[in-house]
Amino acid sequence: MWKLLYNIGLLLASPVILGVLLAKPRCRPGFLQRMGWQMPVSDGTQLSRPLVWIHAVSLGEVVAASPLVKALHDRHPEFRYIVTTVTETGREAVEQRLKGVAEHRYAPLDFPWAVGRMIRHLQPILYLFVETELWPNLLWALHDHGAPSILVNGRLSSRSFGRQDVPILRSFYRTVLRTLTLCLMQSDRDRQRIVTLGAESSRAHVTGNIKFDQPLPEVRPEEDLRGSFGLGGNEQLILAGSTHAGEEELLASAYAQIIKAHPATVLMVAPRHIERAEKVEAMFREAGFTVQRRSMIREKQEGPRVIILDTRGELACAYREAVVAFVGGTLVPIGGHNLLEPAVWGTPVLFGPYTDHCAEVAVLLQEAGGGHRVMGVDDLVHSLQEWLSRPDVRERVGQSAKRVVSDNQGALRRSLEFIESYLTTEPSRSKQTIAAGPGPAMARP
Repeated sequence: MWKLLYNIGLLLASPVILGVLLAKPRCRPGFLQRMGWQMPVSDGTQLSRPLVWIHAVSLGEVVAASPLVKALHDRHPEFRYIVTTVTETGREAVEQRLKGVAEHRYAPLDFPWAVGRMIRHLQPILYLFVETELWPNLLWALHDHGAPSILVNGRLSSRSFGRQDVPILRSFYRTVLRTLTLCLMQSDRDRQRIVTLGAESSRAHVTGNIKFDQPLPEVRPEEDLRGSFGLGGNEQLILAGSTHAGEEELLASAYAQIIKAHPATVLMVAPRHIERAEKVEAMFREAGFTVQRRSMIREKQEGPRVIILDTRGELACAYREAVVAFVGGTLVPIGGHNLLEPAVWGTPVLFGPYTDHCAEVAVLLQEAGGGHRVMGVDDLVHSLQEWLSRPDVRERVGQSAKRVVSDNQGALRRSLEFIESYLTTEPSRSKQTIAAGPGPAMARP
């Protein structure tokens, strides 16, 4: 019944869905592929190998999944790996981070014909998806196809769980979640929530957050990032990463106060959506700041200024050059982005009150003294003033942040142990494994 009702609703909503998709320039690329048409064809050698399908919706999920995909490829080169994304930034991340390891495809829209065509084209023997991207038709079709589906690094934010945890929706989600072979969740809270929504308890396990297992971003020895950013030897960089509309205005207000006492500080702002760079630049200019676009820096410039990071793939390395980092999506109700990117370098981390997407990491950083939650502009200015004025305190906070990362690693290994038991070149064995259910539960990390 639920499958019929879901698809009737999907059909009625399809004009709106397609209209929204076509209205967003960043969603137009790969449109025919998203509809299940014009599938790229690999060479014959590739097509002869059994395929593992990994879905990572956008940049953050691709970053999280990349070490896992690389580890699977290293251990099992006999398989072919394809990573699907929804966004262009996700596609770019796959092509940069997983070149020679996995191919990219755009994920199909959840229409029955689109997911059916994709599955018939790929013939996956295993489907992995990152951070609870639940697409009912896709999961139902994979179950019918006989391919195990494994949720990796699963989480359910309070907002998502609140919307879904009502009796009639629980009945619907139970029919979807019962198709899953395994739910590998980040925390006890996430495991309890997905079981409450209908996942089988015996198939839900706490493996931890694989984002803790990210390798350090590669910085070539000859690469002078500070020089390429136009920074002078005595200048201190404050880096605000993955910012959203509404946050840049607050950062402008805070920076105006900071430079009164610390004129040798430079603010770098990396908008979460790079296509907003021009608007962000205009806003800072209107606020009276000297502004540079990262892509246009040719020589060093002195004095307080704002650098707009309008290039892709540099943010993770840029955090190394910062004395203090602020992670965006937290001063406005977005839910937060990757707090570990600056922490891995030993850079002190500031974030706002909205951290639902990274709640456990935020708590760990606070409890360890490696990060601080700010509630607004005044609080942000106070924390920045203290850390800029006291390098000894700043160093201690940064080292605490770095320890949080090292002390919580191991989720990648635990996830691999579960996943590898479902890797098989024999379709019949896959179906038997689904029927038998997962192996014994693993202890909490």
